[in-house]
Amino acid sequence: MKNIYDIEVETIDGKKISINEYKNKVLLIVNVASKCGFTSQYEGLEKLYDKYKNKDFVVLGFPCNQFMNQEPGTNEEIKEFCSLTYDVSFPMFSKIDVNGDETHPLYKFLKSEASGFLGTEAIKWNFTKFLIDKNGNIINRYSPSTTPKSLEDDIEKLL
Repeated sequence: MKNIYDIEVETIDGKKISINEYKNKVLLIVNVASKCGFTSQYEGLEKLYDKYKNKDFVVLGFPCNQFMNQEPGTNEEIKEFCSLTYDVSFPMFSKIDVNGDETHPLYKFLKSEASGFLGTEAIKWNFTKFLIDKNGNIINRYSPSTTPKSLEDDIEKLL
């Protein structure tokens, strides 16, 4: 895979699209879960999206159930939870694997381009974040404990 824009994903409503639809935008890609200690970060992610969406910034949420069964619902249940609980309006996608044999191509690419703590590629937990510039370059990988609010300076530098 040459770049992130070659990757196809499926929206939470089941529509196949290419990451190319987000070309020339700053992206924050996050593996999310509804029953995680970090789930309240949905609120901060939505605030980031609201603040910068008119400046070519978008949050992309990818539900994942690989960490202690913290995203057990269907795509429809996840969508409803996000909408009703956190008023999420940023793009959400179908549930995927971020580690293991069934790792989604997007996460294979992200992990190969930005290793995590101590140089390991594996995603350690929900709400790991990847910041991508307008040219599709991975600028940084952030741990789950990194709050969305703390990313504002990094995002503003790219806008």
